[in-house]
Amino acid sequence: MQMKTNQSPLKLAFIGGGNNSAVGYVHFAATQLDNKFTVVAGAFSRDTEQNIATSNRWGISEQRTYRCWKELIKKEKSNVDAFVVLTPTPHHIEVLTTLLEQDIPVICEKSLVCGPLEIATLEKTYNASKHFLAVTYNYSGYAMIRELKHLIKHDKLGTIQKVHLEMPQEGFRRPPDIAGKASSPQAWRLHDSEVPTICLDLGVHLHHLSTYLLDIEPNETIAEFANHSQYPNLVDDVHMLLKYPCNIKGSMWMSKTAIGHRNGLKVRIYGEKGSAFWYQLNPDELELNYNDGRREILDRAGQCEYAGQFRYNRMKPGHPTGFVEAFANLYADIHHELCLYLEGEKKSNDYVFGLEQAKAGLCLFKAAKESVHSGTWEKIAN
Repeated sequence: MQMKTNQSPLKLAFIGGGNNSAVGYVHFAATQLDNKFTVVAGAFSRDTEQNIATSNRWGISEQRTYRCWKELIKKEKSNVDAFVVLTPTPHHIEVLTTLLEQDIPVICEKSLVCGPLEIATLEKTYNASKHFLAVTYNYSGYAMIRELKHLIKHDKLGTIQKVHLEMPQEGFRRPPDIAGKASSPQAWRLHDSEVPTICLDLGVHLHHLSTYLLDIEPNETIAEFANHSQYPNLVDDVHMLLKYPCNIKGSMWMSKTAIGHRNGLKVRIYGEKGSAFWYQLNPDELELNYNDGRREILDRAGQCEYAGQFRYNRMKPGHPTGFVEAFANLYADIHHELCLYLEGEKKSNDYVFGLEQAKAGLCLFKAAKESVHSGTWEKIAN
């Protein structure tokens, strides 16, 4: 691989992420938005027609479009800067192990793997001192979430006391349109394993946001799992209470059966001086309330101390940013980190997370599952 500068687009190969994927096009669009990456090769789908259709749509040459992901790695590992793993989560462990054994940089869609047991397997191969592994927790790419992190870090809300996160969706009761037609849940999403699959889909985002904003991990949880869908023996609704160090309390709610919520992601943070509220469907605004009675709606046109940066303002305020832009913000951070890695430098970025963050989240949801069976609070393994 050649030495890179932070101005040079890096070359990517996709494993998965074809036209019939729920997330592939979002990743592709996000990588292109700021000219940070180019996608030059891929094994996009096991379906031959979809694989070719994807490469045609994205301008990938037929010679660099592969039917087998193993052949893709063999032929392209010396020609690209990183591989992006976009296959279903149960397939990640095999792909990640193959890539890491060859010291190939990896960008992986969440959830990294299916649970702590697979994390333990991956840890036998992963070496933090020599491997590059970034997981795409994209919601932390929103400008006003980053503004909120800045406010908390600089004590604008005072000592944090409570954090409440929720992510209700309706997909099991009202399937969303993907590529112009209603998309029923993929087969792998209808089976729970070491932790409920809903926690891999939604819960890891909530865990990441809480850790990202507070810079601490919860240490105890108690949970209730429910099934409200037509799919039997599947957890599709989760309520959790959380205890953090420093006497911080928290909660999480995630659901696949909450009719009326396309994606109802909400974040509420309460401190001794004030509170903050952010709602993903109104991403450019952050509601702040203070203990002297002041109420404030902060947006990108306001007195932002962090989100006013040019990188978060591709278009002036009044033209809302959204999901793809947030994803692109994260990919810009990954680009910066990957450039340093390829140049033999190591630097910790506040926005790029890997195996340790994934492990903490999966241990949280394993503890939640244990609490459902025990009926009491469970400590979260480190």
